[in-house]
Amino acid sequence: MCGVVGIVAKEKVNQSLYDALTVLQHRGQDAAGIMTCDNNHLFLRKKNGLVRDVFRTRHMAELKGNVGIGHVRYPTAGCDSSAEAQPFFVNSPYGIALGHNGNLINVDELKRDLFKEGLRHINTQSDSEVLLNVLAHELQQVGKLILDDNDIFDAVAGVIRRCRGAYATIAMIMGYGIVAFRDEYGIRPLVYGKRETKKGTEYMIASESVALDVLGFDLVRDVQPGEAIFISSDGKLSSHQCVPAKKRSPCLFEYVYLARPDSIIDNISVYKARLRMGEVLADKILKLYPDHDIDVVIPIPDTSRTAALPLAFKLGVKYREGFIKNRYIGRTFIMPGQKQRRKSVKQKLNAIGLEFKGKNVLLIDDSIVRGTTSKQIIQMAREAGANKVYFASAAPPVRYPNVYGIDMPVASELIAHERSEEEIAAYLGADWLIYQDLDDLEKAVHSKKDNIDRFETSCFNADYVTGDISQSYLQGLENTRSDGAKKKRSSKVTRIDFHNAS
Repeated sequence: MCGVVGIVAKEKVNQSLYDALTVLQHRGQDAAGIMTCDNNHLFLRKKNGLVRDVFRTRHMAELKGNVGIGHVRYPTAGCDSSAEAQPFFVNSPYGIALGHNGNLINVDELKRDLFKEGLRHINTQSDSEVLLNVLAHELQQVGKLILDDNDIFDAVAGVIRRCRGAYATIAMIMGYGIVAFRDEYGIRPLVYGKRETKKGTEYMIASESVALDVLGFDLVRDVQPGEAIFISSDGKLSSHQCVPAKKRSPCLFEYVYLARPDSIIDNISVYKARLRMGEVLADKILKLYPDHDIDVVIPIPDTSRTAALPLAFKLGVKYREGFIKNRYIGRTFIMPGQKQRRKSVKQKLNAIGLEFKGKNVLLIDDSIVRGTTSKQIIQMAREAGANKVYFASAAPPVRYPNVYGIDMPVASELIAHERSEEEIAAYLGADWLIYQDLDDLEKAVHSKKDNIDRFETSCFNADYVTGDISQSYLQGLENTRSDGAKKKRSSKVTRIDFHNAS
C-alpha cells in the first residue's frame, strides 16, 4: 500500500505534488519522494519520513518544472533504508523515473532476465526498481532516438506481459511526459482527472480520487486494467488498452481500511460502501443476538466510524465516541515491528471513562489483523469501567497472506490464522466477537454503477486472483517478511544511497 501521483501542468508542479502527497499520506508513512523535469533536467528529493518532514523550503525551490511524479511509501519488502524510497530513476534510455503501488510476484525471474538480456543490476530489494528496469528494457528495445505515443504503449504492453502481480504505476520519461498503467486485473487503484486553467488543460493521475478533489481536478475515470494513459509534457493526453483486461478484481481491503472514505474507486464510493458494511453487520448481530443487551456502540477511530453509525441506528442503541485519538501517531497496522505497535496503541488512543462505566459496550473496528491493537483496546474498555465488552469487525477474519501490496503477508502473525472465532474472542478478551461474512461484505461494497467482475479477497479466503501463488512462494514471504526477519535486516549496516538528494 503506497500512494502515487503524477501531474502535467502549465506552471510549476512542486507545490501541487507536495499537497497531493499529504492527502495520500495514509497510504504510506515510511518515506516520501518527488521528482520533477524541467528543460531536460531532472530534480529529485526523497527520504525516509512523513511528507512534511522530507520536504523543506530549500528542497521545494529545487524541484523545478511543470511535469513531475511523487510517491509515499510503506515497505512491503526490502529494508528501511532511504535507498528504498521512491521515485526510482535510471538514466538509460532517455531518463526514466517511476513510482509504484503494489507488489510483483515474479521478481526473482525478472531479475535474472534483466541481467541476461541487458546486464541490468538491481541495487535494492524493492520490486519497484525491478519494474522500472523492465520498463527501461522495453523502451530500449524500441531502438528509436525519438519516441511517439505508440512506442510508449508498446513498451508498457511488454511490461504488463512480463510482470505478474499488482501494480498501479506512474513513470516519467524525460522530455516526453508521464505514463501511467495498471495491471491487467486492476488490483490496486489508479485514477486520473483534469482541470481547466487560463493557460490550458492540466492533468493529474493519482492512487485515489480524493487527491484530485483537494487540488481542484475533476475526476475523469479510473485507469482501466491493462491500460496506459500517456500525458505529454505539453499537456496532450492519449490512452491505449495495451493488453486485454482480465476479470476486473480490485482489492476488497481498499474499501474496508486502506482508502480514504472520501475517495471513489472503480465507480464505488468508499464512504457509501462502509455505510452499507455497518448495515449488513447489524443484520447479522440481530440474527445471532436478537435479545442483545448492548447499551452503546463505540467505534475504534477513525476508519470504523462510518460503519458504526448505521450499525448503531439499526440496532436501536446509542452511538458514542468513547476513544480520543492522538492524530500525531501513525497507523499502527503499518508500523514496523510488533513492539512498536504495542507501544503506540496507548499513545494513540485514550478512553473516555463516562462512556464505558457500568455499560455493556459494543466496539466496532474495520478489521482485525494481528489482534494486538484489538486486545489492548478491549483491555482499555474494561479498565474504563465497562461491564461487558463485545467486539465486531466490519470485515471477515483475516486468515491468509496478502501478496499484492499490503504488509500482512505472514500467516503466523495473523490472529485469525488457524483459530476459530471463539478462540480469537478468548485471546482478545471479548465477551463475544462477531465478524462480517465475506458474501455480505462483497454485496455491501458493490454499487449499481460499478462494472467489477470480482473482488481480490485473498487475505480472507486464500483465493489469489492471478492464480499462480504457490505454497513455496508463501513460505518465502514467511522467511523474509515476518517481524523477526525485518528486525534481523534492520540490524545490518545500511547500504549507501546513491540517488537520495541532500
